[in-house]
Amino acid sequence: MSKLFNSLKKNKFVIAGPCVIENEKMLMQTASELKKICAQLNLVFIFKASFDKANRTSVDSFRGPGMEKGLAMLHKVKKKLSVPILTDLHEAHQAKSVAEVADILQIPAFLCRQTDLLVAAGKTKKIVNIKKAQFLSGNDMSHPVKKVLSTGNKEILLTERGNMFGYNNLVVDFRNIMDMQKLGFPVVMDITHSLQKPGGHGNKSGGNREYAPLMSKVAVAVGSDGLFFEVHPDPSKAMSDAENQIPLSQFKKMLQESGIAK
Repeated sequence: MSKLFNSLKKNKFVIAGPCVIENEKMLMQTASELKKICAQLNLVFIFKASFDKANRTSVDSFRGPGMEKGLAMLHKVKKKLSVPILTDLHEAHQAKSVAEVADILQIPAFLCRQTDLLVAAGKTKKIVNIKKAQFLSGNDMSHPVKKVLSTGNKEILLTERGNMFGYNNLVVDFRNIMDMQKLGFPVVMDITHSLQKPGGHGNKSGGNREYAPLMSKVAVAVGSDGLFFEVHPDPSKAMSDAENQIPLSQFKKMLQESGIAK
């Protein structure tokens, strides 16, 4: 068992960072401040940012710098700040390159049934974070788990991020956290993506970040092992998920009030 996964099994942890890599300066500054906040609260911290948002609503939306440039920037963050890195991949052929930088490979919710992607991620022997699809129950996640386990990789995280509730809306059934925990792996509550309104503005998604503080408290109350947040220095200027991301200046207070920091 890797040192990081052992730590995640034993301690409460936070996954946080901007939705997408916008530029290297913002990436480094945000990661540095997040690391400082989590250290002050004695929380295990994993830095998250995407090099490519391949599932944006519109073809015209900003997707990120791409895999090569994005991984290079994440590598700099990892080396300079000594923080674990989580990033997502969308195609099986990306797994090897992503694993050279990332400590945790994330499977996007829309893709959590893609067998080749799950198997490729599992074969890297890195931790695999599988986000639960918006159309699945917690119990349904046993099947994606088995696909990763088929590679001999037992280092798995499972992430709740809400279910579709009609058009352009998500709702969280917190029983899914408890059901996924029965599978024997740490479970993460993705606070900010659960507040998303997919396609809520026609050519882009909306969201309700004002519910994030209460959502965090409920997730901790039902036993979530980790919390996941998109955090941005100025969400009004964010190039993806602007209405969901938590202002960096408010993040410490939110973690303190959530109850995850004891």
